[in-house]
Formats: sequence, structure tokens, C-alpha cells
Amino acid sequence: MSASESPRPSGADRCGGPAALPKARALVEALPWLARHRGKTVVIKFGGNAMVDDGLKAAFAKDVLFLRHAGLHPVVVHGGGPQISAQLRRLGLESRFEGGLRVTTDETMDVVRMVLAGQVQRELVGLLNEHGPHAVGMTGEDARLMTAVKRYASAGGKPVDIGRVGEVVHVDTGALRALIADGRIPVISSIARPLDDKDAAGGGVFNVNADTAAAALAAALGAEALLILTDVAGLYANWPHADEVIPRLTARELTALLPRLASGMVPKMEGCLYAVTNGVRSARIVDGRVKHSVLLPIFTDEDAGTVVVPDGADGAEGATA
Repeated sequence: MSASESPRPSGADRCGGPAALPKARALVEALPWLARHRGKTVVIKFGGNAMVDDGLKAAFAKDVLFLRHAGLHPVVVHGGGPQISAQLRRLGLESRFEGGLRVTTDETMDVVRMVLAGQVQRELVGLLNEHGPHAVGMTGEDARLMTAVKRYASAGGKPVDIGRVGEVVHVDTGALRALIADGRIPVISSIARPLDDKDAAGGGVFNVNADTAAAALAAALGAEALLILTDVAGLYANWPHADEVIPRLTARELTALLPRLASGMVPKMEGCLYAVTNGVRSARIVDGRVKHSVLLPIFTDEDAGTVVVPDGADGAEGATA
């Protein structure tokens, strides 16, 4: 061989070398899931540590965009607990919770509205739109998307007034479906319009727990799956005495467990229960501290978090979403 000649590249070199092969295998292995979920709606509740860690926020945005480009219809619902609490501290206002729900006075509601629609939503929409004009921000007020009535917490079996906190009683999906049909990614702040006109006087709105708002939207849209990001690996079987995660629950099994759950998990698991008893194929608690945790339960066989399925659902089928 002359000095001017170069050896013909091997097949591995032409394909990018052995290091590229795992990527190809991963794409091939994802094909059954891509086919199964294409065209389906997935509602994702964005919350927990993923909301305040820049790396996790960026990874979450890429996951949502991947879902869109893979042919799914992602809908993002967000709260803003850490940001709301931080802003309340800056203003010298108290953060108080009852039964896992924030006590929301008129003054607190002003802060909630400002942080959710003006800070958290705008940042997330911005991250998604770095890669194209995909995301559109909404609140539950827009186009009367979510209508709510006053919600009470429970303490010792008695109702507790927690202020301007609402329970979603109606979802008008018209504007939302139009955005989805146009290939957009709706990003929804968990604020709702009051059902009663007297509660709406002066622009009054309700603060809605983002877990329950996501569940209501998933049910109204007939979503394939509801994913709730949080700061734990899933629902623990015997917390705080052990950290073993329950991988799968039926609606009936979850109903029996609810009275024994820690208050912070109650809205999340109630949301999962509502979703699967109102037409959603599966609902899952996902560890938002893990990058790309949104993709694992949709495109792999990996057990991720705790999945809740309707009573009578096939075990293997129900755990895929």
C-alpha cells in the first residue's frame, strides 16, 4: 500500500464504531412502544425538585419534546409549590398546609397567580420553545378550561376551610384539543375559574392542587396515561419504616390504602385514582429527581415509580404507560 493510500474503513467505522451500536439498539427496542403510543395523549404533572433544578428542568423539556416528535400528544400541567413558598417568604407571608393542601387567602392567591402564570409557566414555555414554536401557556381560566368549586381539607374527619382552594368540577377541552390538533404542547397553570359567579366577583379565582388538576384534565381528554413527577421513587409500602416501592396497584387496592397515606402523598394518589376510574388507562408516580424519568415508563420495560391501573386491567399491559 502506498503512502498516499488509506485503508478502507471497516463496517464498524462506517457505522460510527461500536460505541454507536447501543444507541441503534435502543431505537429499535423502542419501536413497539412508539407504535403503541403514537397519536395518544399523555398528561404530565411537572413538580417536585425537577422544578427548581436547572439540569432537571432542561432534561424534562427535552423529554416532552421527544414525546411530541415521537408522535405522542404531551400536555403539561404544573404547580409551583417551592416557588410560591419562596415568594411568600420574601413578602413576609405565612405558608400553611392542611391535609396536604396550601391554605390560600386572598393575599396568598395573588402571589400564587403571579408565580404560576408569570414565572413557572413562562420559564417552562421558554425552555420548550428553544427548540421550535411548540409550547403554548394557558391557565385554567383561559377559555374556561377548568371550572371549580370551593374545596375543604379534612382534619380529624372534620372539614377545614383552606380559603381560595378549588376542586375541578368541569373541564372544557375545546381550546386544548385545538392546540393539540395543531401540534402544540399546552403548558397549563393549575388555576381555575369559579363555578359560582359570586366567587368570581372582582376577578377571583381558585388555586387548584396541580396533581388533581392534571388528573381532571387527563380524564377529560381521555388520555392514555397520567404521569405525576414528584420527589420520591414512588409510593412506599411501609413509610417511614422502609423504602420499598409498591410497583403496581389497582384502583381497589389504592382505595384501601388511601386512609393510611402521609398527607403529602394523598393529593397525588387521589389524582391517580380519579384518573384510572374515569377512563385513563394508567397513572404513575414518577421520580422527578431522575433525568429522563418521563421516558422510561413509556418506551422501555423498566419499572419506574408506582403505576395505578383500573380494576381488571391486564398486569403487563397496564404497566407499560
